[in-house]
Amino acid sequence: MNETIVNIIEASINTKQQILADAGMLARMEQVIDVMVAAFKAGNKVLFCGNGGSAADAQHLAAEFSGRFYKNRPALPAEALHCNTSYLTAVANDYSYDVIYSRLLDGIGVSGDVVVGLSTSGNSANVVKAFETAREKGIITVGLTGANGGKMKPLSDYLFNVPATDTPRIQESHILIGHIICQLVEAKVFPG
Repeated sequence: MNETIVNIIEASINTKQQILADAGMLARMEQVIDVMVAAFKAGNKVLFCGNGGSAADAQHLAAEFSGRFYKNRPALPAEALHCNTSYLTAVANDYSYDVIYSRLLDGIGVSGDVVVGLSTSGNSANVVKAFETAREKGIITVGLTGANGGKMKPLSDYLFNVPATDTPRIQESHILIGHIICQLVEAKVFPG
């Protein structure tokens, strides 16, 4: 077998084994599940943001709530903040790409909402600014980053800093963490 393929798979497994062995990270998953359940039950939203592959992951996870995960059930109010291309391109052009998420969060976010920011470095300026706006508005912040957490670390109420520095391994783990959260939130909001 191609040695590179084996090494990539082993690196992915190793990253996930480190997450599995991290009792603190597992406890944070339970806490975030409870926070999102409470938000949905109170009529609040869960909003997602990221760039590039992380934007795709943000949209994917938002769809797990607004569409469905396992259960046929009512939609949950969740959205990825980059999906309105007219808004995105206008604000990026007229103001700055750095404020695309913070400006929208300022417009539609309310206290008790949850914003999930995905950034492998933890330093994406537009996600960092969104978290700063969230803090001002009483919006709960959940950061999914790489090993050191970057600038998002002090702005995250709940931080999942995946123990890796390789972007693909981080993103694979973000989807794993996101899927766990989505599955268990759905199960708690819609028991039975």
